[in-house]
Amino acid sequence: MPERGANDDGTGAADDEKSGDTMDDEGLTHTDESGEVQMVNVGEKPDTARRAVASGEIQLQPTTVEAIRTNDLKKGDVLATARIGAVQAVKHTWETIPMCHQIPITNVDTDFDVGENRVVLSVAVETTGKTGCEMEALEGVTTGLNVVWDMVKAVEKDDDGGYQDTAIRNVRVVEKEKRELTR
Repeated sequence: MPERGANDDGTGAADDEKSGDTMDDEGLTHTDESGEVQMVNVGEKPDTARRAVASGEIQLQPTTVEAIRTNDLKKGDVLATARIGAVQAVKHTWETIPMCHQIPITNVDTDFDVGENRVVLSVAVETTGKTGCEMEALEGVTTGLNVVWDMVKAVEKDDDGGYQDTAIRNVRVVEKEKRELTR
């Protein structure tokens, strides 16, 4: 997988995927010549098929994970609710991240892996357009994991009302694809 900021060809050259403009001397695409924040202009870029996958995990007490498995929590089906939250977050990313473009989401897949003391969530997002969908995948993961936390917080709290065993970790983009459209 290319490093952050590298072209899809892996050369390490500046990635202008989200920008029709070139990067400044510090590699930033969301600032103009005077340093002011701006949304990049992607209007001249061709539409391409894009896919991004992000994943992350929430660490929980083993008893909480077992309650998720057996659907034995008062708030209801944790994973079904988290799936809905993840999809909603993907669709609304442009409203919460200031410089994100509103993009047409063509597909969202969510996958949960329930371990002994954690739940791993992967969110795959697909679009056809002028800019990528990494932020949408990341928003899906973080919101989905926050929904899990919200659904289980009553059983995760310790005697002082804290969350000593609960943590969201390792949120990252794990896959990114871009394909030219054939006509």
